[in-house]
Amino acid sequence: MAARVPPEPPDLPAIDPDVGAVERAMVRIRRNMARRTFARVLAERLGASVDLTHAWVVEAIAEGEEPGDGSVPATVGVVGERLAIDPSRASRVVAAAVAAGYVARVATATDGRRIGLVLTAAGRSLAETTRAYRAAWLGEAMAGWSAEERRRFAELFGRFVDGLAQVGPDANG
Repeated sequence: MAARVPPEPPDLPAIDPDVGAVERAMVRIRRNMARRTFARVLAERLGASVDLTHAWVVEAIAEGEEPGDGSVPATVGVVGERLAIDPSRASRVVAAAVAAGYVARVATATDGRRIGLVLTAAGRSLAETTRAYRAAWLGEAMAGWSAEERRRFAELFGRFVDGLAQVGPDANG
């Protein structure tokens, strides 16, 4: 059988060298996260295995909670949106976080038929612990940086992430 010849690629846009460097760095970040590097770091520092899926769920719920702001509890759908996963997967990961004791299901104040999600004390602790250890891990990666370099990177990276939200598939919806 003859080798299949791929179609001619469309005219590709020119890649600015600096943008290309960012693109390659983002691929490396994604690979590090896919290899669950942080999960290993967290497990090592806590001295116990941690299911990062639980951490992602509690962080997705905590993202919308501000103490005393009267915020409405998150739902499975909100968790799915924040984690960019389909509804059936969101339902499974939330159920696992509930079973693990990190999340509780509650009736919402506005509609008793609607089920909200709130963090338990263990869930709040997991969210705070995960965030603290992730910040420490990232801080180690920037150990040789000056305070000004860290401040500037935080500012530019924040702008970059905000820019991605403006050009992504959900930017206009």
